[in-house]
Amino acid sequence: MTSGLYPGLLLLLLLAGSEETCPAICLCISDAVICSSSGLSKLPLSLPSFSTTLDLSHNHLSWLGPGSFKWMPRLENLQMAHNQLSSLGIGVFHNASGLRHLDLSSNKLQVVEQHYFQGLWRLEELLLYNNKITQVEASTLMGLSSLKKAYFSLNQITHFPFFSIQDHSHPFLTMLDLSSNRMSRLPWEDVKALPRLVQRGLYLHNNSLICDCSMYSVFWHWDLRGYESLKDFTDEHTCTILGDKRGSIRFLRYTRFFHNCSVEKAVSQPLTVLLSNVLVSEGGRVRLDCQTSLSSTDLSFTWLSPSKGYITEDSINDTLISLFPNGTLEIQAAKVNDSGLYVCTAVDIKQALNATREVNVTVLLPAAESFNTGYTTLLGCVVTMISILVYLYLTPCRCSCCKQPKPPVIPVATYDPSTLTSAFCSSARDQSKIQTNKHVAFMEPMLSEEGTQWTLES
Repeated sequence: MTSGLYPGLLLLLLLAGSEETCPAICLCISDAVICSSSGLSKLPLSLPSFSTTLDLSHNHLSWLGPGSFKWMPRLENLQMAHNQLSSLGIGVFHNASGLRHLDLSSNKLQVVEQHYFQGLWRLEELLLYNNKITQVEASTLMGLSSLKKAYFSLNQITHFPFFSIQDHSHPFLTMLDLSSNRMSRLPWEDVKALPRLVQRGLYLHNNSLICDCSMYSVFWHWDLRGYESLKDFTDEHTCTILGDKRGSIRFLRYTRFFHNCSVEKAVSQPLTVLLSNVLVSEGGRVRLDCQTSLSSTDLSFTWLSPSKGYITEDSINDTLISLFPNGTLEIQAAKVNDSGLYVCTAVDIKQALNATREVNVTVLLPAAESFNTGYTTLLGCVVTMISILVYLYLTPCRCSCCKQPKPPVIPVATYDPSTLTSAFCSSARDQSKIQTNKHVAFMEPMLSEEGTQWTLES
């Protein structure tokens, strides 16, 4: 009888283990699992597979083995900052290809190996700042085609594989932070070959750069184009003369040391044409040219628009947009959401050169009619006067007690020749006769303008 209980107990344990439960030391909210500051030295045994956010920050994790997150296929946000991680196992993110945000900052990583991020083709943000990284292997960022921002600041990096970042491999990369490292001499030709968006968002301040013309020419052109990475950290861009830290200068403010440098010749392709501004009314037609420094007639053109992404001759499916053979982009009916920065890239395949053209388009709404206060006030007065006149003179009397006033009685004197005294009557008899035939006419009292009464005397 006792032996019969063991299979049932084992089945019960298996069923209980198969259920997805929240670890006791974690907090599970909707699709998020919060295990931060829990004193973990290894991953919890069971984590809900439906989780999209996993917070393991501020713990004591020192290593992640292969397939650590294979039971979490929906995982998108993984936060592992402030741990003790020194390395990652091969295939650690197997079956977690949906990961978009990975925070490994403030750990003890020393070498970023090429297998660390394999399969994370959807990854958009990678945070590796404040580690002890000295080396980033050449193909580490390969395959991260959706990467937008990568942070490598506050490390000990001396070399970085700039050549591995290209237009086709990282089309969305707009932020590459390599500030506060130990880079002294950079491969400036590889830096100049970076995609335009990467150059605009490349942060190199607080490094140990050695002052030379190649270095200065790159920063000179970036400063001319107004890149925010230089504007925001002007004083932090320093270089040393002949590698002597005591001879450090702020080369963006004090340029006297570089007066003998030919900055125009130092920078080769790609060369970005200075930014142009175009204003167009909503619904209007606008043409954006792609004039660059390339003189070849066999060029291919690609436009990057703020609302429609990449535009090529083969990818156009909008009847309101046209791309001409000379690279000119035409928008037949501009809309407000078409405003933004347009970037044209001209590529000379034979000579392996490319150049870009930047145009800032602003679509203006139709101007509203000006509000004339004086005219509106006058119109309001006229309408008010008309309303008062209509009320006083055209409003019908509908009540029974309202009666029309009687017209004033005006006495009318009838003509009687006998009542008139003739000026030619001289006899007393006739005079008395006239007096006896006098008539008296009475008038109703009326007010004069002075308000006094008057009567007609006979």
